[in-house]
Amino acid sequence: MVVAPMMHVLEQEQLLPITLEEAWSFFSSPRNLDSITPPELGFRIESCHSERMHEGQIITYKVKVAPAVWIPWVTEIKAVEEGRAFVDEQRFGPYRFWHHRHTFEAVDGGVRMGDLVHYALPFGPLGSVVHRFFVRPKLERIFAFRREILEEKFGGEG
Repeated sequence: MVVAPMMHVLEQEQLLPITLEEAWSFFSSPRNLDSITPPELGFRIESCHSERMHEGQIITYKVKVAPAVWIPWVTEIKAVEEGRAFVDEQRFGPYRFWHHRHTFEAVDGGVRMGDLVHYALPFGPLGSVVHRFFVRPKLERIFAFRREILEEKFGGEG
């Protein structure tokens, strides 16, 4: 019998006072991800063979999950809707499942950027405890950091 993992969802939106073209130019470059990731994650790109994302692109990273504990994370860009959206999925890494849809929509005053992340953890029944006390708070800190950095870089809701 196969048991489906417990799926979690993280969703957020942010308004950036820039054009859709500026937003897409910044976010479609995988190399910009490290600049919007908290330094304590020790996030570093190990391989990325293209400066512009494309469907099927494989990107490998190392992330620090605890002091002196580094793990590899491999993602694939599964879908790209030029200027509108892209999806990255984990192929190997800390999650049992990771699917992140990024959306961009021109609105009055700039661009509405959206994130919709579906994720599941390993650890079986222990996963809900790990999620509540460690993973969810860490993800919320990562996205809050990103929000702050993007407001500093582009201006915004502040």
